[in-house]
Amino acid sequence: MTKMTMVQALNLALRQEMEKDDSIVLLGEDVGRDGGVFRVTEGLADQFGEQRVVDTPLAESGIVGMSIGMAAYGLKPVCEIQFSGFSYHNFHQIENHAARLRWRSQGRYPVSMVLRAPYGGGVRALEHHSESREAYWAHTPGLKMVIPSGPRNARALMVSAIRDPDPVIFYEAKALYRAFREEVPDEEETLPIGRPQVVREGGGLTMIAYGAMLRPTLEAADVLREQDGVEAEVIDLLTLSPLDEGPLVQSVQKTGRAVIVHEAPRSFGPGAEIVSRIMEKAFYFLQAPLERVAGFDVVIPLFAREKSYLPGLERIVAAARRTLKN
Repeated sequence: MTKMTMVQALNLALRQEMEKDDSIVLLGEDVGRDGGVFRVTEGLADQFGEQRVVDTPLAESGIVGMSIGMAAYGLKPVCEIQFSGFSYHNFHQIENHAARLRWRSQGRYPVSMVLRAPYGGGVRALEHHSESREAYWAHTPGLKMVIPSGPRNARALMVSAIRDPDPVIFYEAKALYRAFREEVPDEEETLPIGRPQVVREGGGLTMIAYGAMLRPTLEAADVLREQDGVEAEVIDLLTLSPLDEGPLVQSVQKTGRAVIVHEAPRSFGPGAEIVSRIMEKAFYFLQAPLERVAGFDVVIPLFAREKSYLPGLERIVAAARRTLKN
């Protein structure tokens, strides 16, 4: 195994899959010569050529429209939107076509494509560069919504996304790109889309997070163990759609309490759906009200106030302690 950043792990996944499958094509703004704004595709144009790693104009609707056409004709495009905040320009193509074409054609035209997009705050970026709008895509039938939390599962999930017959929106937390290194196997590794992972076992409280919020949630679990004597169980969702509530419900049935953490705005966010499913399946096991720790219902502020917006250790620990008092 080699220790890698998330950027390196994603690059490995793309390179290995492209070596195995000539139908895989990368496209996006600056993905070729420059290797992408975050260098995720660095070196791939040199290895595979400009026919398979395509620098496109600055036109997000065109990038996604071309990807849909490629997929309909049997290619497997992996397109990059430089920042998730720019994906609003291609919403029409995704919602009206990518998500519906397989259904519309009664299965004749599956859309095996991946849309990669860096998302979220924590890197002192500008407006339209720090949004966490995964609820748009998770809410859309016909799409799969994947959000890894580290180098190893990012590599494994990217491989699974490329091989999936349906369109996959693949959000990559910018704050995690080079935040830490993790051992990643040299040989092929995949993870099933739609299956969360219990990354820390416990019996006193269930904590559910994904993407960049997993690390502060794990830190909060450490604080609860050291200061409160509570062993929290932490679940990494990895996929928002399809959402497998089974492990979440089983955990809450065991612990009786739950805290859900995400940086997307609170209202109508992913946490609300998770709370609803827990209430439907584990209501009689609850010993305290469910807690959500989320971004606020405002446009994410610029970097001077960004830290106050993002859920952090103090807010997560405070929410956990409120549940434990009941």
